[in-house]
Amino acid sequence: MEYIPRFAETRLRKMLESRKVIMVLGARQVGKTTLVKHVLEGKNIFFLNLDIEVEKQRLLAASNLSPKEAILSLGAPSILIIDEAQRLSETGRIIKGWYDAEVATKIILLGSSSLNLLDQSAESLTGRNLKLFLTPLLFEEIISTQSWYSIIFSKEQIEKDFQPQIKTLLMQTMVFGNYPEVVTSPNKTELLTNLVSDYLLKDILQSGLLKNPDLIRRLLMLLAHQVGSEVSVNELAVNLGISRVTIESYLDLLERTFVIFRLPAFSTNARKEIAKSKKIYFWDLGIRNAILNEFSINPLRSDIGKLWENWVIAEIAKKNLQEGGTKSLYFWRSRGGGEVDLVIKDGEKIAGYEMKWSGGKAGSRVFSELYKTPVNIIESFHPLFF
Repeated sequence: MEYIPRFAETRLRKMLESRKVIMVLGARQVGKTTLVKHVLEGKNIFFLNLDIEVEKQRLLAASNLSPKEAILSLGAPSILIIDEAQRLSETGRIIKGWYDAEVATKIILLGSSSLNLLDQSAESLTGRNLKLFLTPLLFEEIISTQSWYSIIFSKEQIEKDFQPQIKTLLMQTMVFGNYPEVVTSPNKTELLTNLVSDYLLKDILQSGLLKNPDLIRRLLMLLAHQVGSEVSVNELAVNLGISRVTIESYLDLLERTFVIFRLPAFSTNARKEIAKSKKIYFWDLGIRNAILNEFSINPLRSDIGKLWENWVIAEIAKKNLQEGGTKSLYFWRSRGGGEVDLVIKDGEKIAGYEMKWSGGKAGSRVFSELYKTPVNIIESFHPLFF
């Protein structure tokens, strides 16, 4: 598969200037290894994949040596890359020892879930690491792979001159998602089905926190139907016949394996605004549609409004995460019924957005008056401008 340029390259190159351990985190198959190997092409690197038992044992054997001897046993590389680092609970302790001994080798950890890697390794590496989160492709990254694309084109020119191509590409990503291999493959449905069963569920079950794959599938089905809605934990618990506490732990698990993310409610007045609810979205709509086995590319499909809302919010959330998560994302709803799909807080600045697939009237006047800012409408006719 041909390499797809990523916006994350810039941040990764900047991180390489520091001697701190780099942690590249994200779901399986989003391109973490590909990104790192591309950026480090031509460098003296040594690569260990802890999904492979013999390579896991090699790391453990090296850990029994002094830091200097350990690095020598691995070929004294300029850069050591450890993939699937969360597969070994001792990874953080080992790397901390080498880092504190000031070995000359730069160390990069890759993790396909933030579960064990952040819980175990990051705790050991507190103050010693830099984190880069890699998500499925951004729409702009996908556009850059098209045969008609040129770097000299402005966004305005692309929308004006390639409107049919953009419309088709948008619908494809709303249905099949943005995983690199899926984007470039003619067998999108088959790939997505395998991705859900072979990788996504594997990571969740390997966490050790969940033993019943049928239960997580049923939960995912319920969440897939409720995209963009305020999700009731009590309702999910009743539907699945398990406790509210268990549902909360499963939702946390799905967040930490980069399947879903939650938007909290934005509120400065609990008496007039909803303050405790959360909405759930999928990082990748291809995963959501694979769970439902719904791959229609008909723009008139009944859930098109939900898809558009999830797509836009996920694009904004992905870019924010890759840029270091400096902005806070919320939704807003008043007790009188006014609603704003997305509120972005950037320092002291607040901006509101509503997603309209086919256009529509201006957003909540109540929000605008309360926070002295307009509510912007994001329409499917302009997927590059938000």
